[in-house]
Amino acid sequence: MISECLVVEFRVTGDDCPLAEASDAVSAPIDAAPPLLREDGYTLLRFSTHEAAVGDVLGSDDRIRYLHRTTADGCHTFRCLSKERCIVHQLIDEGFLVESVRYRDGDERHVGAVVGQDVLHGVLEAAGEAVGVRLERISPLGEEGETTVETRWNLTPGQAEALEAAHEMGYFEVPKGADAAAIAAELGVSKSAFLERLRRAQAALFDQVLA
Repeated sequence: MISECLVVEFRVTGDDCPLAEASDAVSAPIDAAPPLLREDGYTLLRFSTHEAAVGDVLGSDDRIRYLHRTTADGCHTFRCLSKERCIVHQLIDEGFLVESVRYRDGDERHVGAVVGQDVLHGVLEAAGEAVGVRLERISPLGEEGETTVETRWNLTPGQAEALEAAHEMGYFEVPKGADAAAIAAELGVSKSAFLERLRRAQAALFDQVLA
């Protein structure tokens, strides 16, 4: 059994992925589950954002099929098929285990795991050959302070961002250093969306800590 597992983060720029282009068009972040590639070449996508206009952008994109949206507490969750093969699949083919994906202003951040040095070598070679893919970070999985907040506590990138911003801006201090409206404005989301992400992040943390 291989005991070494590494957390790896990649930054992707200049990708013509529909979600990357949509995040740039509406200037809003999009948090996505790992894309699933079907045998027919279509990619299954599931993602969420506070900006409803993402649906309009993707609805007019010829590469998108069967776009479906649900809305709860100001957060819009979409599911669809895409004809565009995501660039991250070049890394997945080599063994990159995607755990979270965030699209913002046309750029992408992919955080995942790689098991063993041989697999890591193949993933890095694939990243070097893919246009616009840059390695941001490698760290051992499970080391205190080395993993991302979302990986360590099983949060979505949006929840982790809300939690970190609230902490940094003094939301949990007495008296508060910043209120919910100010933090939401800093993140570029609505107040209700920020509070929803923060509540979900806190619930996930409490479930794990108190368990």
